[in-house]
Amino acid sequence: MPRITVPLPETILFSTDLTVQVGDLNYGNHLSNDAVLRLCHEARMRWLHTLGWSELNAGGAGLIMADAAVQYLAQAHYADALRIDMGAADIGRGGFALLYHIVRRQDGKSLARVQTGMVCFDYAAQKVCRLPQALQTALQAV
Repeated sequence: MPRITVPLPETILFSTDLTVQVGDLNYGNHLSNDAVLRLCHEARMRWLHTLGWSELNAGGAGLIMADAAVQYLAQAHYADALRIDMGAADIGRGGFALLYHIVRRQDGKSLARVQTGMVCFDYAAQKVCRLPQALQTALQAV
């Protein structure tokens, strides 16, 4: 059976801690599919916030998530403490990929690897735009 394989970030740009909340659970009483993307979104927003940016203005351009891939590795449950490590890959003229690694803090178990394809967007003109130099520099920071 074919499986998606998401690479680990080579360089960690940002790490944050989150806790699985009751609203993150599905009928199986474990972390739901949509919650995994929501946790990655929270990590991305926290990273942008540390730079004084938002998804509406990330160094001079807005950001739109164009695609996502999730590789599930293990379950998470209510109150699990998580660490999300985030890095960048495939930096291009108008976009880039963000790679996330979600780990349970209690035992170091790898729970999921996620990749989101991000596109730079000019919200005023309502069109795709070039990657600003400030954002490119932030994505390549070590």
